[in-house]
Amino acid sequence: MNDIEREAIILNSVWEMIDGMVNWAIFVKNDRTELTNLMFQTSAHARLFVILLGDFLSDVRAFKGEPVPLGLKPAPSNARPSDLTFLFHLRQVCANPKLGQDASALATAVENFATWLEGEFTATGVNLHAIDVVADLRVARYRYIKMCGDIAKHNLARLAANVGHLRKLLDQAGQPVSEQQAYLAVETFFEWFQQDIFIYHSSQIGEFLNNIRWATYRYLQPEFLRSWHLTDRETTGFPAYGYRVPSDIAEPVAMAMYWEVMNRLRSKPYVQRFVISPHMKMRY
Repeated sequence: MNDIEREAIILNSVWEMIDGMVNWAIFVKNDRTELTNLMFQTSAHARLFVILLGDFLSDVRAFKGEPVPLGLKPAPSNARPSDLTFLFHLRQVCANPKLGQDASALATAVENFATWLEGEFTATGVNLHAIDVVADLRVARYRYIKMCGDIAKHNLARLAANVGHLRKLLDQAGQPVSEQQAYLAVETFFEWFQQDIFIYHSSQIGEFLNNIRWATYRYLQPEFLRSWHLTDRETTGFPAYGYRVPSDIAEPVAMAMYWEVMNRLRSKPYVQRFVISPHMKMRY
């Protein structure tokens, strides 16, 4: 994959992932131009959201010595936490834009979310009643969201890494526990962090993601205007259209994703721009 092919894959993939998370099937629909907060349709939708977000915040890795899928670049060995998410690939687009010229707004949206994710907070009085432990846990937002996404998605047999993270958090809080105790505490950790703190954070996360989607839309608008055209099959009742695909896009997957992302640009993102109330951003 060359750079412009890789960019088409990245931008279409990001837009698709955000569409799956920030939409009016997950959240209660609101047509107001000023949204103060977002509310999940049900607790099941909140669980789905944290699973999908956990995937978005996962590193795209090579498998058994194979190259990273779809020609994506691997994160460096000294990567910052947010580079172990799909934000790393968006950073590559912003550093060397190909389909557009001005990626500054997209870069700002990406860095705002990354900075927030890497920030830490202290959850006081976390009651892990399953093991009779109460502790003040200091944790990076990125880490607890990833843990909650994994717990929501997997059974205990596939949570060894997260059990390790929980033991480390408790050890730092002066409450060391055994591996067996940590396994017992996983569900109560999830109850405390996903059903309380994550619900509080979800409105702000939705704003971050929506800003990335809108910035992607703005960044690609000039390319859409250049590329879209009516074909010679166009009639009054059938406006057949096509795209003038850049000549450097030749790989079938990249070409298909170029078409998909251009088709997304035929209409504005279906969740309006919004800014969450400051009162929903003061804790944690």
